[in-house]
Amino acid sequence: MDTIFAQATAQGRAGVCIVRISGPQAFEIAEKVAYPCPVARQAVMRAIKDPTGSVIDHALVLVFDGPNSFTGEDTVELHLHGSIAVVRAVLGVLSTFPQTRMAEPGEFTRRAMENGKLDLTQVEGLADLLEAETEAQRKQALRVLSGHLGQRVEIWREKLIRAAALLEVTIDFADEDVPVDVSAEVSSLLDDVGDELAKEIEGTHTAERIRTGFEVAIVGRPNTGKSTLLNALAGRDAAITSAVAGTTRDVIEVRMDLGGLPVTLLDTAGLRESSDEVEAIGIERAVSRAAQADLRVFLIESDEDLPITPQADDLRLLPKADLRTSSEGAISGVSGQGVSELITQIQTVLNKRSLAAGLATHERHRVALQKAADGLVSAKLVLDRGPDQYDIASEELRHAIRSLEALVGRIDVENLLDVIFSSFCLGK
Repeated sequence: MDTIFAQATAQGRAGVCIVRISGPQAFEIAEKVAYPCPVARQAVMRAIKDPTGSVIDHALVLVFDGPNSFTGEDTVELHLHGSIAVVRAVLGVLSTFPQTRMAEPGEFTRRAMENGKLDLTQVEGLADLLEAETEAQRKQALRVLSGHLGQRVEIWREKLIRAAALLEVTIDFADEDVPVDVSAEVSSLLDDVGDELAKEIEGTHTAERIRTGFEVAIVGRPNTGKSTLLNALAGRDAAITSAVAGTTRDVIEVRMDLGGLPVTLLDTAGLRESSDEVEAIGIERAVSRAAQADLRVFLIESDEDLPITPQADDLRLLPKADLRTSSEGAISGVSGQGVSELITQIQTVLNKRSLAAGLATHERHRVALQKAADGLVSAKLVLDRGPDQYDIASEELRHAIRSLEALVGRIDVENLLDVIFSSFCLGK
């Protein structure tokens, strides 16, 4: 196996830059470039030298012996001064050692998974943590990285293995008297796991929205101040505003952090009948995106009829509060009246929904969980037909178990790994 190395911190000048080395030759390399190699888990200052003995830099050197390291392999970290010249020189020296090469994106993490330090859901949690922009995303990614989902999957798996084992005993001794009827215990195990899977599946949509961002659409007739309100919420001129009806023709998106939640605000075209082909396309897109959004803010008069039916949590406000004699229930992006209250309302609705978020945060997770749940339903139906069908029920359970194992990366995920790890940066 090659020893790999890479810059683990961001590219460019910095106060400190970390270069990570992992693999069977990591300690040998450290001995040559940072003699003498420190003992494990003790930070020591060393002169980093090239093959001629010239000093490249003075760095803090940390050594982690496998399997007690991130990758599970012998690992060395060089905490260098973060100049481009220093980093380039050190990487150049490392590349001269035989069977040593620059790491591919995500290769350190991939080795951690292959060495049993992380399961696949934790790998995805780490990727999400690296991409996190808001507090809610950070907390959710950290929960997944901590292994909570993998731990729950292992509990479900053990219960299903127990259920399958009970059925197998009945099948193996079909010609003899089995002293205990196992159907009640098997049924109870399937019900317990099935209920927990259903709850987790139900929370996947919200969890994925926390990861990717909630969408909030501003909807109304032309010239009701939608674009002005978007600009007020964004704190900048994100959308063009004018007195001409139909100015907004495409969906304009602004990503924001609202109380720790990632939110994308959508400014949509004014909803009306239009003979203008381009505007009509914009209106069609507006209706589609608004219907798919997680929440809609309607700027409408109370008696208006729009082609989008408000949902229970949607917010209805009167437009242009600055031009009204009574501003009750109205909002204005021009004067700012009602804007802070609207932000609070949006946060309240989305925070309430976030409480239902599960640990499964990706569509891949939902699909695997759903396959497992479907397998349990099929097994339960067959189980009810009696002992003659237990072999079929046992096979359905094996399908469910394999779905859970695929979720955490034990089986059938080789085709996913290249895609998942390609999203990582070098050095991680």
